[in-house]
Amino acid sequence: MLIIRLSKIALVAAIAFFATLVAFGNITDYDTNFAFVQHVLSMDTIFPDATIKYRAITSPVMHHIAYNFIIACEALTALLCWIGAFWMLGKIKRNAGDFNKSKAFAIAGLTLGFLVWQVGFMSVGGEWFGMWMSENWNGVPDAFRFFVTIIAVLIYVVLPDGERAE
Repeated sequence: MLIIRLSKIALVAAIAFFATLVAFGNITDYDTNFAFVQHVLSMDTIFPDATIKYRAITSPVMHHIAYNFIIACEALTALLCWIGAFWMLGKIKRNAGDFNKSKAFAIAGLTLGFLVWQVGFMSVGGEWFGMWMSENWNGVPDAFRFFVTIIAVLIYVVLPDGERAE
């Protein structure tokens, strides 16, 4: 059905828009979220008696490298999702096989977005660097919200589309 294809395209575009806004915000207001990355990697706001502080990275150069890597991944997520949405739109009236093949960039973008927020923020930031222990710099709830939304869209998009009802 055409409405299902339009729905999938719209949801991919919505994730592309979100990732675009995140990357744009991080680029144009670099220092605001850089402070977040700096505190998480430095582990300077986790529980004082935590025994995992040996994992801290206190090098400002490494903080900038990590932050720029995050921004690059967010921007790439946006780009791949935008390309995916437009490719899908270009194949919206084609046969099921062509439309399903047009999802490749969207699937790549959604997968990268999931990995950024689940692996990057939830696993590395939240667990390895103990971000969950910080009252001020805990991004775990936000990351969870983001990657659950992304995975829901990914699951929906990868569902195979059959032939359109005429």
